This record gives sequence, structure tokens and C-alpha cells, in this order.
Amino acid sequence: MSLILGLNAFHGDASACIFRDGVMVAAAEEERFLRIKHWAGFPAEAIRYCLQEAGATLADVDHIALNQDGRANLARKVAYTLRQRPDISMVLDRLRNKRKRTGAAQQLAKAFPGTQFRGQIHGIEHHVAHLSSAFHVSPFEDAVVVSVDGFGDFASAAWGVGHGTKIDVAGRVLFPHSLGIFYQAITQFIGFAHYGDEYKMMGLAPYGKPTFMGAMRQIVALEDDGSFRLNLDLFRHHREKVAMEWEGGSPEFGDLFSDGLIALLGPRRKPDEPLTQRHMDLAHSAQAMYEEAFFHLLGKLHSRYAMDAIALSGGCAMNSVANGKVTMRSPFRQVYVQSAAGDAGGAIGAALSVWHKLGGKRGPVHDHAYWGPSFSDGAVKALLESRAVEIADAGCQVRHADEDALTQETAAAIARGEVVGWFQGRMEWGPRALGNRSILGDPRRADMKERLNLKIKRRESFRPFAPSVLKEAVPQWFELDGDVPFMMQVYPIRSDKRALIPAVTHVDGSGRLQTVTAHANPRYHRLISAFRDLTDVPMVLNTSFNENEPVVCTPAQALDCFLRTRMDLLVLGSFMVTRTPDGPA
Repeated sequence: MSLILGLNAFHGDASACIFRDGVMVAAAEEERFLRIKHWAGFPAEAIRYCLQEAGATLADVDHIALNQDGRANLARKVAYTLRQRPDISMVLDRLRNKRKRTGAAQQLAKAFPGTQFRGQIHGIEHHVAHLSSAFHVSPFEDAVVVSVDGFGDFASAAWGVGHGTKIDVAGRVLFPHSLGIFYQAITQFIGFAHYGDEYKMMGLAPYGKPTFMGAMRQIVALEDDGSFRLNLDLFRHHREKVAMEWEGGSPEFGDLFSDGLIALLGPRRKPDEPLTQRHMDLAHSAQAMYEEAFFHLLGKLHSRYAMDAIALSGGCAMNSVANGKVTMRSPFRQVYVQSAAGDAGGAIGAALSVWHKLGGKRGPVHDHAYWGPSFSDGAVKALLESRAVEIADAGCQVRHADEDALTQETAAAIARGEVVGWFQGRMEWGPRALGNRSILGDPRRADMKERLNLKIKRRESFRPFAPSVLKEAVPQWFELDGDVPFMMQVYPIRSDKRALIPAVTHVDGSGRLQTVTAHANPRYHRLISAFRDLTDVPMVLNTSFNENEPVVCTPAQALDCFLRTRMDLLVLGSFMVTRTPDGPA
């Protein structure tokens, strides 16, 4: 028996996963335990959870795989430094970061005192880990594989072909050129300053027009081989130290763009300034430029390899708008994007890279994302009993329900326009709530977005909410058909259906769907089926179970979120917590 622990450490979205004989047992992001979004550092609590789920100790682990290798592309790094002579403070800062990242053994000893790790630690090149994380858990025996992100191990993109257990890397884009840096810089420029805010710009883009495309093409140039180059006069990251914080908290970034970008695009937006049509047009143009570069690469790769399947990874594979257009704007006919496409998912790829180097066979396809902690009904009952006075004082009542009553009554509550906290089974792996740590609503209600933002989410009004859809109903409601279990693709909603589901239809007529099957999530499938039977609509609105925090992990966190917000109903396993009509709102 072989146990391999995969880690994304010392970077944003720190995470851990564990494989037994090539089959994943557990995976989780550190943020879910420490309650700090995108937490960066060493994922000690995620490791602790994975070991517990596997029934193992650190001493039982044979291999630890990190999704970074300081030796990767070393000659290119040295040549670049000698040629470009960047700011010495930037070089020293990166050397300090490298020393920190080589300390995995010390971090393990500190986090697990008294338990000795006797196995091997492997560094896996960042983008090799990304490629593996997509291909080796995909349904494809043969596929083109692409990774695009900010930077990792001196590269921002890599691509190649996967056959069985092997991936042949055919090309890379090296520092300082990066589509991820381009997208992040424009996100900062528009005033979304926090790490991971790129999804806000993606949500804003449909409200704009491509009026800045001329300028965008001065920022990003497309190469004949499918790669891309940045106009480096408009950026800072390659020549001076950009303030970054990667350890022990939420990642922080200084400005990536230079005064040259301001001269090209005009004044930047400050975070507290109102959004104008100009900002929407900038967002639209940046998204269009990203897609232009992305599909330029995909077109070249299809011409080169003539394969129908593609697996996508890297932080840019979180661009669900572009992902949803792959079969429309490229010759590829099949697409797979795993549930944690960004850096967290590199933990999977690192572990599988080691497994396959050792001669291991491919394991099962990852067709669901439920790899996190779960809690028994007994644990939920004990929690509710221990906090019975607090629950009663909040004007709430608790009762147990059998399977039919649970799904039928919850479906009826959603159909009445109530906002439901839905906590079931194992927590999702990756950034999306996929029906186990979700807040649910009625997609038919035009006011549901406003109600959710008022009651719980308190987020920007332009950001869309997503539908969880019975997989078999997708062709009747969307213009494209496909299996989208991880909410990683945006599809156009059929024009005759858009008015029926305004709460999940974005301004451009699209929806970021999640397909739901009875095989992957039977209780969630039964709930949506019950809602369909009541309403003839085979979907519910689904957003993450949180309030300006990481998605809830434990029943106590779910109860806390329910009590401090204005949700109408909380379903914790087989227990229902309802607010009485005359109780506090």
C-alpha cells in the first residue's frame, strides 16, 4: 500500500490531499479550517484532516509531493537575471521566498511534533502538477492538456499531450510574460484589489462593450506558435519588487502595472469610487483579450495535434466564461476542468505525478468534488441540543425529518421564495459550493438576487448567481449540452427560457451552471427533482454557504452563519431549523 500526500504550500489557496494506491481519499483547502480566504502558507490543518480521513499518521506516509520545484527552468532564470538585471531587492526577496519554500520537512516537524516522517519529499514543477491535476483525473485516455496562470517555477503556461499515465510537455510561456498577470493587473486597475478578485471583473464584463480592444492589443501580443507576450513597459513585476505576502494569512499583492498602463488606459479606479460604463468597457475588453489569446493558443494546439479532447488547469482555467466557449470557438469537442483548477488543485497533480513516476496505474475519474470533512446526524443533533436556548431565543425551531419530508419540504420552501442554507455530506473541494455547502433560492424570482444580497451575501449587485441543474434537463434549458459538475463553464441559456429563470440569467443571457446527477449527489438530485415537480423548473439557484468568509466547513459554522443572517431555513443533515413567522428576522 502506498500513501502519497500532495501539497500546495507557501502560496495562495494552500491545500492538501491524500492518495492511497493512486485513489484520492481526501482533499481540502487550509482556508476552510483557519477561516481566512485564500490562506497562504503551510497547510497544517488540511494535512491533519487528510491523515485523519485516511486513518493514518505522518509516519505512515510514503511520499510527500509539493507542486513546486525550485530547480525547474533554472537555466532560464539565471539567464534572465543576468540579461535583464532586475532590481536587486526583487532578486533578494525571491531568494528568501525560495528558502522558505524548501522548509517542508521543518514545517512538518513543527506541525506534527513527536511523529517522524520517514518517506521522501518530491518537488514537482508547478505547471507539470497543474497538467497532471487536470489530465490524470479526467475521463480522457488521450487529450491535449493546457495550464495557464500567473506564475509558478518561472513559467506562466504549459501545454502538451497526455497519453494514459504520461504527459509530454511540448511548450511553455516563461517569465515575465503571463495572461494571468495581464488579467490580474486589469482587475487591480478597475479597483478590485484583493487576491482572487478576478471573478469580479469577469462578472462585470457582460455589462460593457469592447471599446478598449485597440489598447488591449497593445498590452498583449499573440505569437505564431500560439503563445503570447506582454508589453513589458506597462508592467512592474519583471523589473522591481512588487509587494507580496504569501505566508500565514490572506495573500496580498501590490500593483502589477506601471504608469505606462495608466497613460494608455486613463486613470485607474479607486476601490471606493463608483463603477462607471468606462470600467465596464475595460472589463469587457480585458475578458475579450483574454479569450482572444486563449483561443489563439487552443487553435494552434488543435492544428498541431488533431485531438478532440482538452483538459484545462491553472488559475486561468477558473475563467468559466471562456471555458464555456471552448466547443464553440475552438475545434475541441470535449472539455474537462477539475473542481480546483487553480493552485489548490496543484496538490492533486503533484501527488499523481509522483504516483505515475513510480509506475502506478490511473485511478478513477473525478466526477464529483466531495472530498472534504463530513459530520454525522449524531454530531448535528448534539450541536443543536447544546445550543437549544440560543436557537429558541432567535425565534427558531428544530425538528428531524426523513428523506422524503426533508427534500419535499425544502423544495416547497424554495418555491415559496425562502432562502435556504443547505449543509450535507462531505465538503466540496475547490472554490465552488456544489450542493453540500450551499445557500439555495428560487431561480424564477426576479428579486432573488436582491433578497440574497440583502439577507446574506452583501456583495456587488452585478455579480451573477448560478443554477444547479438536473443533468438530463440541460439540453432543454441551455444552448449547449455537456457535463459540468464543477460549475466551471458558462453556457448560453435558451432565449425562450431566460425570462423563466431571471435570478440565474446573467445580463448577457448566460448561466454558470452546475450539472447534478443522482450518482454524484443523490440527496441534492432528489431536492432539485422535487422542486421541478412543484414548478416545472429543473434547477435551483445555488451560491456558496458563507457571509464574507470562506465557505462553511462545520455544522457549527453553518449554524452561526444562519443565526447572524436572515436565512429562512437551515437544513443540517436530516435536521431542519426554521424561523417562526413572528420570530426575529
